[in-house]
Amino acid sequence: MNPNIRKFLARIGMTTIILALALSACAQSASLPQSMRNDAVAPALAPPMEKSSGSAPSAAPQAAEGELSLASSTSNQTAERIIIKNANLTISVADPAKSMNTISKMAEDMGGFVVSANMYKETLNSGMEVPRASITVRVPVEKLNVALDQIRSQSKQNPISESANSQDVTNEYVDLQSRQRNLEAAEADLVKIMDQAYKTEDVLTVYNQLVSIREQIEVIKGQIKYYSESARFSAIGIELIADAAVQPIEIGGWQPQGVAKEAIEALIKTMQGLGTVLIWLVLDIIPILLALFIIFILPPFLVIRALVRRRAKRKAIKAAEQKPPEVSG
Repeated sequence: MNPNIRKFLARIGMTTIILALALSACAQSASLPQSMRNDAVAPALAPPMEKSSGSAPSAAPQAAEGELSLASSTSNQTAERIIIKNANLTISVADPAKSMNTISKMAEDMGGFVVSANMYKETLNSGMEVPRASITVRVPVEKLNVALDQIRSQSKQNPISESANSQDVTNEYVDLQSRQRNLEAAEADLVKIMDQAYKTEDVLTVYNQLVSIREQIEVIKGQIKYYSESARFSAIGIELIADAAVQPIEIGGWQPQGVAKEAIEALIKTMQGLGTVLIWLVLDIIPILLALFIIFILPPFLVIRALVRRRAKRKAIKAAEQKPPEVSG
């Protein structure tokens, strides 16, 4: 090939490559966002910044500080738990009515309130009636232990029974809040749609959906309020039993305890059961059976007995008549 032609082709190839690279660079620059292109050009155009002794901090540290504070507050909110704490007590007291009033006043003084209170009588195995009371109060959760100590102080003995329980409802609480936000957002969208609707059918349809969503929002708000109040105020259920109901059995000054007491109580209950059965037999069952016997069994028995005797008497008479007379010698 001619050297001149070879040089000409080489020049055309180099020119083509340079044009391709230039077009590629232009396309990349056009595809970049405006902010990135400005940032790329700004260093070349901007004048050099002067160093200041600086009472005003730079923008970047402020932004970082704001991000840290936000992250910290979010972490604290996540770490907060919603825990419901409740307790139950059964104690013996000298006067259940008086102790019930004392516990009610204690709850109110602590900033709590009485949920329910009942007063009634209990009949012991001995037949004696003694008062008994039950009361449920709510006190601030931070004063739960103090309240329990004051309730125990109403009795001179250890509690007959005592229990405490706690329930972590954080997940349920957060889930309810999320559902409330979603429903409120849907409510706002439906309100916008309703404002733009012109047909009566469309307005009624959107209105019905709004009513349903608002009902769900109110239910969720009630559940959230219940969890919040239950976490703030602990419920304490107290059974107040009269001392006479838990006193040991006394026989001639002797007070059996433990198994002996249970055995004697079981014996007394058994004797009471046998006595009840005997009273029913004598006063109810035996008179009824006797009446049934006199009405339904005795008359047929007497009739049958009379018929049998009459038949035997007739046979005896016939036998005497058929017997031949004796011949004397």
